[in-house]
Amino acid sequence: MKTTVNTQDPDQTKLRGPAVWALVLTGVASFMAALDNLVVTTALPAIRADLGGKLEDLEWTVNAYTLTFAVLLMLGAALGDRFGRRRLFIAGLTVFTGASAAAALSPGIDALIAARAVQGVGAAIMMPLTLTLLTAAVPAARRGMALGIYGAVTGLAVASGPLIGGSLTEHISWQWIFWLNVPIGLALIPLARLRLAESTAPGARLDIPGTLLISGGLFGIVYGLVNANSEGWTSAPVLTGLIAGSALVGGFIHHGFNNANPMLPMRLFRNRGFLGINAASLLMYLGMFGSIFLLAQFLQGVTGYSPTEAGLRMLPWTGMPMLVAPVAGILSDRIGGRPVVATGLALQALGLGWFAMILEPDVSYAAQLPALILSGIGMALYFAPAANAVMSTVTPADQGRASGANSALREVGGALGVAVLASVFSAQGGYESPRAFTDGTIPALWIGAAAVALAAGLALLLPRRSKAAAEPAHAEPAPAPAGTPDKIPAIR
Repeated sequence: MKTTVNTQDPDQTKLRGPAVWALVLTGVASFMAALDNLVVTTALPAIRADLGGKLEDLEWTVNAYTLTFAVLLMLGAALGDRFGRRRLFIAGLTVFTGASAAAALSPGIDALIAARAVQGVGAAIMMPLTLTLLTAAVPAARRGMALGIYGAVTGLAVASGPLIGGSLTEHISWQWIFWLNVPIGLALIPLARLRLAESTAPGARLDIPGTLLISGGLFGIVYGLVNANSEGWTSAPVLTGLIAGSALVGGFIHHGFNNANPMLPMRLFRNRGFLGINAASLLMYLGMFGSIFLLAQFLQGVTGYSPTEAGLRMLPWTGMPMLVAPVAGILSDRIGGRPVVATGLALQALGLGWFAMILEPDVSYAAQLPALILSGIGMALYFAPAANAVMSTVTPADQGRASGANSALREVGGALGVAVLASVFSAQGGYESPRAFTDGTIPALWIGAAAVALAAGLALLLPRRSKAAAEPAHAEPAPAPAGTPDKIPAIR
């Protein structure tokens, strides 16, 4: 006999104790992990003044986190599936909290970079399991509401990252952008043990060779890009990093085509829509993260704003998705995701190009405001339908891996963006004077704008209308073991 779920059953329509606890615990944990993507950007001048370091050291304070986060994210989900999601969530939270304390206590720039890398390891274990634990704890009838709250919390972390980082740096010290995580983490660890249910995925397997290949490959490429200008593009360390890294990434791709159970099945990329939205995501984050890395420093070092003032002035860009994303979601439902995503990426590219055209040492904030607003609207139009675009190109059985792949590629794009745009910056300018900083930033922004414009073109590979509407209404998608509900970036 066919059975149906009574949607009026209070157990199915209300968030009760376990579901509420799961939403609170996973939401706060995801807030911390997402916050640490951008919280450091407005603190970079203070870190440089306190600990010293060259441009490549500042790059690594950002990239050490985003890179380890990206390459270990899918492994973290697989570890949770195999050994227990609650157990690994607590382990990741413990590592993240301890590394945050180590970052705050860092006596030098090298120690800070090492602590940031360990932070990324903790986030990579913790973050993908938040979504799995929340999905398991919330009744299906209320899952959309719970995931919407979760996504809004993650979005708030990204939007407020530069402002929180700037305010703590200015009014207390830059160390407090890391100390902030410690009491929160210490409170979450016992609560997670008491309030979250344990679960596993029988038969889950780990792809250790794939993890080693992609980790080594991306590290080599980013190392080469970060050190190219200081050591020379033809120097042995840089060439070794670029060549060996590219070879390892090629090995990872080959592994994904030929292994029975790879971390990232390359067969998914045979679908042109999946290929298009993931390539667009990587390029979007490349242009956006690299630009924010430089512009956050420009607002302080060149135009003279305090860290708090710089964070506030970036809100029209980083905070706009909180206002526009709901409208973008409605639009994508009505006309399809492809035109919304492509338009958003085009506006983001236009905003970065606008910055490149008007940037001068004495540029006023009023002149920058249109570029900030355009970039923010473009970001929002991209984020809202991007997750649905990814999910619509794969079968329900592949949705978990698809979400994880998209999240990882976005983080990789952010790491590459900081490395590539900072490399252009250091080749054309530097920190010697406001004029030198501006001269380096302008060509870097043009590169960022070109990357996002290319992303807009790749978004046209998406199908005209989402296939999600064609799915049966009762079909439950496979739990997504990796990534976040991608309405708002999780920037590293």
